[in-house]
Amino acid sequence: MKKLLSATAVATFLAAPLAAQNFTEQQIKDLALQAILENPQIVMEAVAILQAREDAFEAEQRDTMLLSSRDRLERDPNAPVLGNPDGDITVVEFFDYNCPYCKRVMPEVQALLDADPNIRLVYREWPILGEGSVFAARAALASREQGKYEEFHWAMMGMRGRAEEASVLKIAAEIGMDLDQLRVDMNAPEIDEHIQTSVDLTAALGFGGTPSFVIGEALLAGYADTAELESYVAAAREAAAEAAE
Repeated sequence: MKKLLSATAVATFLAAPLAAQNFTEQQIKDLALQAILENPQIVMEAVAILQAREDAFEAEQRDTMLLSSRDRLERDPNAPVLGNPDGDITVVEFFDYNCPYCKRVMPEVQALLDADPNIRLVYREWPILGEGSVFAARAALASREQGKYEEFHWAMMGMRGRAEEASVLKIAAEIGMDLDQLRVDMNAPEIDEHIQTSVDLTAALGFGGTPSFVIGEALLAGYADTAELESYVAAAREAAAEAAE
């Protein structure tokens, strides 16, 4: 939801051109009020202009953060990579195993990988929906030590019900994981680091929930179907080609 700008900010905007003409502060206020009373529509016009400026500033800030975070987003050795590790376009997804929209988007992401063999899919575990989500994220990241991350991930995403300790361990057992080893590996410092990095990145980029994607210069929050994901991938490819010329 857009933030409402204060009447003071609007009056300041309206009065700004007058300030350079040696008017007193009260005269400026009186002239601004008179202008508003005679042309009330200028209030909404001023609000729109100020909002546009604020939006542009926030977009510039996000672009700056995206540029400075690019390596951590796309090349973090502590983040799982699916698809083609040498692909030309990287898709970064932040997700939570208890997020229903993440589960809805799973087949769309799978279809994207199936249709495009040049996608690097970087997964960032971002457990924000309770202790079960945290346990699931830690277990998934620990499953890398047994070479089971991708299998475990898809199984967890396809699971019915909430991800809690019992259901997570049930899935792990079903795919043949050593549960004792899994519990040990779940406490590795690399797992703490991965989750904290996800928290830091999402805060910097302004994401507020899952799923959230970074595709090239695009920040996409929420569910997206395959066609939409493909359009962002195509735009990223086109931008990369133009930059290389």
